[in-house]
Amino acid sequence: MNGCSVTDTRQENTQLLLAGGTVDSGGSGRQAAKNIILIIGDGMQLEHERAAGNYLFGNYSSGLAFHRFPYKGQSSTWDVTTYNKYAKAARKAAWDASRSNADDTNTFEKTIGYDPAKGGKLPYPLDMTGDATYLNTAATDSASAGTALATGYKTDDGNIAWKPGDPENGRLLTIAEMFRNQKNGAIGVVSTVPFSHATPASFVSHNKHRRNYKEIAHEIIYVIKPDVVIGGGHPSYDTRFMSSVDYTVLMVSSGYVLAERQTAVDGNSTIAAKAAEAVAKDKKLFGLFGNSKGQFDYPVPSNTPGSPSVVRGNVENTSLAEASKAALKVLSRNRHGFFLIVEQGDIDWANHANDFKSMIGGVYDLNETVRSIENFINQPGDDIDWSNTMMIVTSDHGNGYMRINGAKPLKKGELPRQVATGFNKPGFIYPDGEVSYGSGAHTNELTRIYAKGAGSNLLRSYEGSWYTGTRIIDNTQIFKAMMTFLGLLDQNK
Repeated sequence: MNGCSVTDTRQENTQLLLAGGTVDSGGSGRQAAKNIILIIGDGMQLEHERAAGNYLFGNYSSGLAFHRFPYKGQSSTWDVTTYNKYAKAARKAAWDASRSNADDTNTFEKTIGYDPAKGGKLPYPLDMTGDATYLNTAATDSASAGTALATGYKTDDGNIAWKPGDPENGRLLTIAEMFRNQKNGAIGVVSTVPFSHATPASFVSHNKHRRNYKEIAHEIIYVIKPDVVIGGGHPSYDTRFMSSVDYTVLMVSSGYVLAERQTAVDGNSTIAAKAAEAVAKDKKLFGLFGNSKGQFDYPVPSNTPGSPSVVRGNVENTSLAEASKAALKVLSRNRHGFFLIVEQGDIDWANHANDFKSMIGGVYDLNETVRSIENFINQPGDDIDWSNTMMIVTSDHGNGYMRINGAKPLKKGELPRQVATGFNKPGFIYPDGEVSYGSGAHTNELTRIYAKGAGSNLLRSYEGSWYTGTRIIDNTQIFKAMMTFLGLLDQNK
């Protein structure tokens, strides 16, 4: 790799020993590595996790299922747009799209994108030294964050698997595509927001602008053709996210079994039945759900101190847990393995509105999904287990700069008094002061990474390589760890 630093070269050499389809699974011997499940809580920062853990279990630090994963770390999430805003303020050179790249740390100043001296070495509240103004000045969007995770490239806000500067030849192959190309593996995306939205799209499409939803949907359906797609964006409820022509094609497709929202029918039953049909007929699975905003309806928690209670929104939409289980049933037919991206996107949408209640519902949904996937991996009778499967839970960025007031603690099952403002951002305020929000936008805060199964030490090997004296991993290095785990060569280089 041209121009690599000594640290980067040492990491590459170490990881090459682990690549080629085998990993050290932590003492149980070298096993075939073939499955990755990447779960993204969009817009989720540690304070959101802590708030949900307290509501659901009365436990801020270890209540959620992924809080008990053996690997725990933190990630920087900045993109090129963030870098350039900070660089301009510091009168430093902007990111050079023709030269700068995340593989060669000599081509850019890492601390322009994220400076631990200003933002902290750990996420709040593990490190309370971060400056609010700094963390709220600039931040990535979901498209560029998704691109970093999917391709290892830093890019501009709005880019979907496309190089910064929007060159005509800027299309970037994603890890999902490379896994299919090189290993004949199965690929799938599941999301609670439209399937053509930024995060899922970053893994299975390419576009210079995230809001070209119908172009993105068209490429997913006609060109990439993932083995599983499940998400919102059903055109019967919101026409922005796919064309009527492409919907008609899906309805009569010979390659896909189509599962879609139906009036008065439980979405969990719908997706389970269609997944079984796809398996029986050896076909792919496409799930179309959503409401008038394109997304699944928020899970709804109740203010019931001592007895937490969360119910599904409109049950005509599948839950994320059931959608993920359906995806795994279809993907696991492939003996070469699978790459599955699962996004709980409601967390981000709720945080833009400073909607604490809906955020809790989103993290609950994420936690239930993690538990469901763990159960799937643990079940006997197949060749999927923790010796050949890597499961990562992380976030693409922070959102809302939410803070819990330790002087006014909420009980298990208790929600704060939440008053609507009548505006979109912020949508709610909290007059009793149990929680506060600093913005209705993304933040440049560190996000958490949790990993379980084979290959976790690949993440550990990157800690502090960009930011000396810390355990920070960059989001592009999550991509590198996943590539090494699967034994893939980067076709973008």
